[in-house]
Amino acid sequence: MSRSYFHNGAYGTMLSATTTVLKSIPKSVGAFGALASRLKHTLPDLPYDYNALEPYISADIMQLHHSKHHAAYVNNLNIAEEKLAEATETKNINQVIQLQPALKFNGGGHINHSIFWEVLSPNGGGEPSGDLLEVINRDFGSFEAMKTELSSASTAVQGSGWGWLGFNPVSKRLRIAACANQDPLQPTTGLVPLFGIDVWEHAYYLQYKNVRPDYVNAIWNVVNWDCVSQKLHDAMMDC
Repeated sequence: MSRSYFHNGAYGTMLSATTTVLKSIPKSVGAFGALASRLKHTLPDLPYDYNALEPYISADIMQLHHSKHHAAYVNNLNIAEEKLAEATETKNINQVIQLQPALKFNGGGHINHSIFWEVLSPNGGGEPSGDLLEVINRDFGSFEAMKTELSSASTAVQGSGWGWLGFNPVSKRLRIAACANQDPLQPTTGLVPLFGIDVWEHAYYLQYKNVRPDYVNAIWNVVNWDCVSQKLHDAMMDC
């Protein structure tokens, strides 16, 4: 399954499609095995080295975050989807319902982190330009106002979660939102994710300890504005 699927569509749509396909394939052709193989998710490669975002995010954090935490979401998502395929094939509705929290948590973790790696860059930071900056100024008044609002929302997350800059496809305006745990932005709020700040402690504790505001302030130095701009362009084109 390509990462673009996660970026451009709601995870609930994938679950619905999975159920539909399962029902349409005869058991005699090995529906469960064939579909499970086709829907396997993999850990995406980083577009830069683990130490590339230093000094703002350490190599130790990046390696742990990517190779352990994100990998765990991918592995557990695959396990949950295999169980979902089996439960759907056998029409075990109780098992289908029981699997929803695992699918949401691990599916969200995979979606969120796949976006997170893309919107960071060792050549990032500074301010956006072009259409993105124009839309930010329109919807927030200034780049600094948007930055302050997103930083505040991210820092204020209770426990674990994410702060997001998203695009509302209905109003066609940018919005700030926070999501708990690994709840994915688009299925949760309807906003298309453009840039996210992971405020789970595993994203910063080894370097910043419990001082989350310092981590949130530092991450602005590695924002890949070219990627964020492309995500905005794609979201607007999909409207």
